[in-house]
Amino acid sequence: MDNSRVYLMSFSTVYPLYIKKVEKKGRTKEELDIVIIWLTGYNEQTLQQQIDKRVDFETFFAEAPQLNPNVSKITGLICGYRVEEIEDKLMQKVRYMDKLVDELAKGRKMEKILRA
Repeated sequence: MDNSRVYLMSFSTVYPLYIKKVEKKGRTKEELDIVIIWLTGYNEQTLQQQIDKRVDFETFFAEAPQLNPNVSKITGLICGYRVEEIEDKLMQKVRYMDKLVDELAKGRKMEKILRA
């Protein structure tokens, strides 16, 4: 499977779509940011810098300070694939983010999303 299209997508292009998705379901941009920060290790300032620099997903994850040690607890289906079985590590990180955004939009409790 050729995933290069996904990797080259600008994170700053997808980010507003994530915001729209969660806000439509009554969640907030702040909650979305908490989830992304939890996953990637960015802080509010460095996350905003990545958005401002219009980095692609490959760069976004390559420059992420530290993937959360609990990412292995993110399991289940996303886009028809079991997220824990995706072999391409970069695609797996992208799908982790999709999964967390979905859970947020579905109204899951924050401590469950953050695998607390």
